[in-house]
Amino acid sequence: MTRVLLMLWTLCAVSAACASRAEPDAYGNVEATPVVVSSETPGRLVTYTVAEGDTLAPNAVVATIDSAQLGFERQALVAQRAATASRVDEVRRQAAALDAQRSAATAQRDAARAQRDSYAAQLEIATRAHERTSRLFAEQAATAQQMDQTERDRRVLAEQVTAQDAQIRAQDRQFAALGDQLQAARAQEQTVRQQVAAADAQVGQVGERVSKAEIRNPIAGTVLATYAKPGEIVQAGQPLYRIADLTAVDVRAYVTEPQLSTIRLGEQAIVTVDAGRGRRQSTSGAITWISSQAEFTPTPIQTRDERAAMVYAIKIRVPNPSGTLKIGMPADVQFAGAQAVR
Repeated sequence: MTRVLLMLWTLCAVSAACASRAEPDAYGNVEATPVVVSSETPGRLVTYTVAEGDTLAPNAVVATIDSAQLGFERQALVAQRAATASRVDEVRRQAAALDAQRSAATAQRDAARAQRDSYAAQLEIATRAHERTSRLFAEQAATAQQMDQTERDRRVLAEQVTAQDAQIRAQDRQFAALGDQLQAARAQEQTVRQQVAAADAQVGQVGERVSKAEIRNPIAGTVLATYAKPGEIVQAGQPLYRIADLTAVDVRAYVTEPQLSTIRLGEQAIVTVDAGRGRRQSTSGAITWISSQAEFTPTPIQTRDERAAMVYAIKIRVPNPSGTLKIGMPADVQFAGAQAVR
């Protein structure tokens, strides 16, 4: 009788323990967001200090690529840029000389026009004098010599006005030609300046490529895999290693449609994993992503409601300072808020 009572008591205790143990609301796996670091310039890996499992600091130099050829290319471009820049001063001096010549031509043209106006005024006076002398000569009040003199004065002044007009036209053409040359010189100066700017850009590009020959680690994290060795020839864009920050990881879990109404972004969730020797370890995290599209139940993941054919993926951000959570590790999820619909 005593043995029967003891067995009944044991069964009751086991049933109570099983009843008190809550089923997980969701199941998932631990994952991280890796960053693949690649070479940004081709060449031979002179140094490469990355190994799987290494913990790297951000901006740490992890590899260098032979940049000797790039250095020679940069020197050639710098010399070419200096030669082009010297032409800027040369063209500027030419433009200044042409501007001075045009200013002198302007002064000469203005003087010629003033002289022409003076001759024209004298011609008008000589013409009136000739007309007056002609009337006096007709009335026999002037001599033939006076008549000839006024005629000669009028003719000489008319020829001087005509010659001055020709000189002014020649100076106008010279002024226009100097203006065209000055405009061409200034356009050439602008072209040379653009060539200098292009040379600066080329020097900057090569300098950027030289700086990229020193490969720096982008984020703090743990090296997950390496893809290169020292001495290898790498191409631009070729992956060198993969790294991820494991101090905080994501648990991708799957919930059924009825559970969607009970969870929210930012809501706390309890993630539990095996800690070995039959122990379980729980960590609190926050829901950071909820998929907007349903998908078929993934093969390696089973939700608590096995009858659900369609599930929604979620991500839970979990701190992992001790590194207990490993990529791919299965995890149970229990939502800290309202109980998930069962």
